[in-house]
Amino acid sequence: MIIAKVLGNLHDLPDTETYAGLHREKVVLPSAQLVKRIQRATTDHGNEIGIRLPSGSGDLRDGDILHIAETNMIVVSVLPTDVLVIAPKTITEMGTTAHSLGNRHLQAQFFDTESEYGADVMVCAYDHTVEDYLRHNAVPYTRQERVLPVPFRHAEHSH
Repeated sequence: MIIAKVLGNLHDLPDTETYAGLHREKVVLPSAQLVKRIQRATTDHGNEIGIRLPSGSGDLRDGDILHIAETNMIVVSVLPTDVLVIAPKTITEMGTTAHSLGNRHLQAQFFDTESEYGADVMVCAYDHTVEDYLRHNAVPYTRQERVLPVPFRHAEHSH
């Protein structure tokens, strides 16, 4: 089976009962695979599928519906990512930390108090040197396994 488009996302459905009667077959992907628009995958039932999304398609997300049949559906399930959730105490500490980590060209995502984190935080992929920096500079952080709403993406840059 070749998947050529995403049919929707379970997290965006207005009615959670819409597909309640269907069995959910999962394509379990690490976050890094979400940015690939052409790939092969195997469902948790051992069925191989091809994903060939059109150019310009957005990244895959947790909950994306890839296929719907009479009795089942195929849905993307993203593996949690090992991340550092950084919560500086002051704007100065935040600026210094962001600048120091930015010099490492580390991808980061930012969340506010309205997010699932319940605080203003910066989230980046786990790196032992970053953890050492945070510990050495007494910047509050926690190491967590999280399913991120958007995958980390390599950022192009020049000097």
